[in-house]
Parts: sequence; C-alpha cells; structure tokens
Amino acid sequence: MDIRKPLKTIQFVRGGEVVSLANVPPSRTLLEVLREDLGCTGTKEGCNEGDCGACTVVLGEAVDGKIQYKAVNSCIKLAHSIDGQALWTVEDLAASDGGLHPAQEAMVSCHGSQCGFCTPGFVMSLFGMYQNHVCQGRTITRELAQKDLSGNLCRCTGYRPILDAAQQMASLPAASIDEGDLLSKMKLLAPVVKGPKPDFAYNSPRTLPELLAVRAAHPAAQLVAGCTDVGLWVTKMHKEFSQVLDITRVKELRRIERYPHHIAIGAAVTLSDAFAALVADRPQLQTFANRFAGLPVRNAGTLGGNVANGSPIGDSMPLLIALGASIVLVSVRGHREMPLESLYTGYRTNVMAPDEVLAWIKVPLPEAKEMLKAYKISKRYDDDISAVCLVINLQLDDGKVSKVGIGAGGVAATPARASKTEALLRGKPWTQATVREAMDSLRREFTPLSDMRASAGYRSEVLGNLLQRFWLESLGMQQINLESFVIPGEDPGSMSVHISGKGPIADQVRNDSSRGAA
Repeated sequence: MDIRKPLKTIQFVRGGEVVSLANVPPSRTLLEVLREDLGCTGTKEGCNEGDCGACTVVLGEAVDGKIQYKAVNSCIKLAHSIDGQALWTVEDLAASDGGLHPAQEAMVSCHGSQCGFCTPGFVMSLFGMYQNHVCQGRTITRELAQKDLSGNLCRCTGYRPILDAAQQMASLPAASIDEGDLLSKMKLLAPVVKGPKPDFAYNSPRTLPELLAVRAAHPAAQLVAGCTDVGLWVTKMHKEFSQVLDITRVKELRRIERYPHHIAIGAAVTLSDAFAALVADRPQLQTFANRFAGLPVRNAGTLGGNVANGSPIGDSMPLLIALGASIVLVSVRGHREMPLESLYTGYRTNVMAPDEVLAWIKVPLPEAKEMLKAYKISKRYDDDISAVCLVINLQLDDGKVSKVGIGAGGVAATPARASKTEALLRGKPWTQATVREAMDSLRREFTPLSDMRASAGYRSEVLGNLLQRFWLESLGMQQINLESFVIPGEDPGSMSVHISGKGPIADQVRNDSSRGAA
C-alpha cells in the first residue's frame, strides 16, 4: 500500500454511539476490524468467503428517512464500505439490563444452538428478519424463514429448531430501535465536501460525474461494489489494493428505472433489489432468484458487479442473456451500449477501457407469448455455485419457434449465448424431433471443463437434458423438478408425473410416460 495516500477515518454508529476508526487500510475487512481492532469476538470467522454465515452482521442505511436493515457477511466486506452507516453485531442485541432480544430468546427456548459456533450468525440473520418483518407487522412463515436463513450453515441442529425460533420471535415481548435518534446520529456522519478532495486510498463518490472523473484520474484503482468477489481476492488470494474506488454510493447507479419497453437497473443496485424487480415482471424467476447464493450475499452484492466480474459460473448473466439484456458503459468521453454477451472477451476479461465503468443493465419487458425457464444445477440446493446454469426464453407462433434466447453458464470460459442452437430452433415446429435435434446442437456448442463441481461429460449431458425438461414443461408436465414436486395424498411413497397439455404431442408423451420412456 502507498503510505503517502491519506487513510480516511471510518465513522459508523454502533450501540447508539458513534465509532471512529483511523488508519484502516483500504483492503481491511469488516470482520478483521471487528475481531482484531474492536474486540467483538462474538462475530465468528468460519469459511472467510461468504458461504457459511458465521460472520453475519446487520447494517442499517438511511434511505428516504427510514432505516433499511440488511444482514451481510462481514468476512468479505471491506471495512471502509460501512462508513456513515449503522452496525449491529451479536454483542449489541441484549438490553442494558441483560434481557435477551427476541432473536436470542427464541434461539434459547427452541434449543436452536448446539456447538454454538454458527449461532451468532444465525442470531444476526434472525435480527435482520425481526426488523424487516416482525417490526413491520408481517408474519414470518416457514418458507420465509428458510429463504432468509439460506446463507447460514449449521452442522449440528438440522435447522428445524432454528426455523422454529424464527417463527417464535413475534410471540415474545417486543424490542424496538429508536430510529429517530439513530437517523440523527447518522446524519451527522454525512460527508461535508469543502474544496478539492484529498487523494484518499478508499474513494466513495456520490454522483456519476464524480465517479467518472475519479475513474479517469485513477484508472488502476480497484473498482468494488458489493465486494462479494473482490473480497475473496483479499481473504483467499491475500491481495492488497493501494486504492479502492467504491461505486455503491453513486446515486444515479442505485436506481431502477422503468421505461415503456425495458427496465434500467443501475450497477450499484443490490442483487436482492435487482432480482425483486425482475421477479415483479416475471414471477416464475422467484425460485431461481432465491437460489442465487444466500441472502447476506444478495444483500451486499450488486447486479453490476456480478455482470462486470464476468465469472463463467455467475448465474445472473445466463438469465440476462436469455432475456436479451444490454449493458451501458460510461466514461468521461461518453457512453456506449452493447448486448451483454458482447462485453466478454475471455475468462474474466472484457472490452471495458481503463476509464470506463459499467453503469446500467437494460432488461426488455416480458412479451405476451414468452415462455421462460431458468435452471440451476448444483450439488447443494441452497447457497451453492452452479455446475450448470441454463436459461431458455422462447416464443411460439402457430406451433413454430418465432423467437428464442438461450443463455448458459458453467460450460465455457465466459457466460455465453447458445447462438447456434437458437438459430437451429428459429422457424422450426416445436416438436419432439426438433427438440432432440436442438439437444444435440446444444451439447456440441460448448466444450466445458471438468472441475470439482462436475465433469465435462456431465455438463454436456445436462445441457441437453435441461432443454428436454423445458420442452416437457412447455407441454404442461409437472412434478419433474423439486420446485413443483408434490407427493400424491393417496400413496405417500409414490412419485407421479402429470401432463396437462393437449394435442398429439402431449398424448405421445403421456404414452411414453406410461411405458417409463419419459
């Protein structure tokens, strides 16, 4: 690190008091600051890569005069990124008289802890749920508890007592936060700019022109947003950065704007908010959105960061490619727009100039005849990285494919469009023969690698199988995946398939199914 650059003092509110930390290096994580500088050892280091949730804390940000609460992983969050916010760790929940917070009391009464190592992280996720649901008068259902706790792993309890605790919190004596007092303290921390800004090692611009000017002046600075990937470079690859440029405070990039034919999602919009906007237009994406990492990662990571990072196993890019999304790159020289897949030139490389930033992702609105399915294949259902991700967006006119978009992940050096298979399908009748031909094409179109998640042969086979599943589901077949599987009440031990489609194709599939061929 260049010691000549001044280190901005970090200020945040914790336990009702303003905390100021000076001389914090730009690459230092929040977990390191909590445990080593502040002595908050209740926050645990588990995986140190945002997977296990043992390090979960809750951040509060002032948004439109209210506090927005988000559970995040402190192990991969840079400490400077919480400047001006409120912070809660597990040490901050109990009342001054020692009385437990409902999140803590519920864990005790439901026997939700055994070895205890993961417990602080679970308690903090429960605290986030309490603030976002119980305090807003909303019921915590079992389904909601499972979704919001998907980023916390436990090896002891089997999760049932923890889910019980999530549902029991609302029945306990209420705990409240004086948000008025908190907002007033946070307002005092807002930056006051007077004259030229010093060349800080960690820079958080507030406006797009400011961001572009700093980017042009410091093209070698490390861009960060939610830091869910760059954080791993720090914790696992031991990288250090002399200057960090954080885009998450840029107001123009924190918005989702709706236009007649598309929505524009700013690069600093969190994955949670971005997927919420996509699901609002396409409800069938809800399960896919929930399976994108765990909630703490979605609360911190941004859609722009995921796209710009360009990991071949990132799940958002295959979806956006299939939807026909484009991206807008901006610099002090102007802007340019291109299809999302055109951004990438190779493994984690792209066409962005040193002074450019990815500013917006533009996603077309759904069309009336759109058939869309997003498939994620991974070893673990929740909170896992895909071995294969395939998203298919198809339209039919008079039984023929009139429009199709196919995005794939985990099968090439970059997220990719299956252009050859798309071309094969266009104008063809939507029949079993066409689908089989397309399955072969899709398997030949990519040359995946073998790694710890899956072999190359498995990935190729699964690509074709998912296309076949899409065809069967387009005919109305149900209970061929976990999302729609139900056990028939008459025979709890059996598994059945049901086809609701009509016509000769559906009839043929019914016949094949009855013979075990489907």
